[in-house]
Amino acid sequence: MKLINRASYMDTLTSLIGVPDIKVITGIRRSGKSKLLEALRDYVEANLPNSNVIHINYNLDEFENLLEYHALLAYVKDHRVPGKQNFLLIDEVQMCDGFERAINSLHASEQYDIFITGSSAFLLSSDLSTLFTGRTFEIEVFPFSFEEYRLYGDEGEVDRDFDEYARTGGMSGSYPYPLQERRYQYLSNVFKTLIVRDIVRRHNVRNESALLRIADYMMDNVSNITSARNITDALNADGLKITNKTVGAYMGYLCDAFAFYKVRRYDIRGKKYLKSGEKYYLADHAFKYALLGTRNMDWGRVYENMVAIELLRRGYEVYVGVLYKKEIDFIAIKRSEKLYIQVSDDISSDKTFEREISPLLSIGDAYPKMILARTHHEATDRDGVQIVDLARWLCGEA
Repeated sequence: MKLINRASYMDTLTSLIGVPDIKVITGIRRSGKSKLLEALRDYVEANLPNSNVIHINYNLDEFENLLEYHALLAYVKDHRVPGKQNFLLIDEVQMCDGFERAINSLHASEQYDIFITGSSAFLLSSDLSTLFTGRTFEIEVFPFSFEEYRLYGDEGEVDRDFDEYARTGGMSGSYPYPLQERRYQYLSNVFKTLIVRDIVRRHNVRNESALLRIADYMMDNVSNITSARNITDALNADGLKITNKTVGAYMGYLCDAFAFYKVRRYDIRGKKYLKSGEKYYLADHAFKYALLGTRNMDWGRVYENMVAIELLRRGYEVYVGVLYKKEIDFIAIKRSEKLYIQVSDDISSDKTFEREISPLLSIGDAYPKMILARTHHEATDRDGVQIVDLARWLCGEA
């Protein structure tokens, strides 16, 4: 499989060398965490001559004798080289029974620079402080961005590449398959056999089919306001007897496993977060095609999903904006920076354009405002609102 330099992640990882915290690489299954750990190993070995790398990959059978934490501790201590900067890199750490005891002990010794990856359902952001008594630093990895997709494919014509990416998605494990149908089959298997399996094991889920039904509903309603009550009512009407509490728990499990991202609503005028009416976005938009099919595609909702994940990938806090009875697709915040964004598949008609720009013009502050759409041309400005081509924004050209 072809490898690319995922520069933003590598810049983050290399900047953390020497930081005493436990570095935890998280993210959805098959998003490239293992390859990043390998790239970090190669970087250290090539650039730090006084280093010693202890790299354990639990996907390889040569490490199956380290599946208990005492054995892991003994192996690591045995391979430590005194007088050198010792790096400990462990892939799929959750496969070791009692791994947290080993990592805590090694971290407390202050003799190792520790980087680990693990299953998305077993190394949850909410659990890190409980699992590890030492401090942790989380690096979240997303599927390939459009920019990374183009780099993988040797950067062809932007609009053609965008149309391909919109259909193929960012899970690079699907790319070697020559037929789109085979790519979707791969994505379906990843979702059902890896993500869902992890959740079932982690939370002892008894009704796996209900979990998949809930995931299907959330996929089919990407960019719509969605609640546990909506889903419970729909599933009960469909003959599946399930409680609101169970649905809410399963939705939480899917978000914990990085399959979905919950985006809260924010009242711009009242400057407060709303307690209900969240939206959910898929970690990769192509999962929807793989599990639900490609007929009757609503490209506006697909593009909105792509923008939501890209904003998170770029490090923004993301919210849905509410102003009176109008909705702004996204408010993106990063420290003192704030962006208001509308997403549309087509703004060629005056009616559609006015519908998209009207909420932005109603906002009274001076923060940047933009419409992202498939305009196929350079960015323009209309009444202080930037009109930006979505493909060029996604690949960093606008």
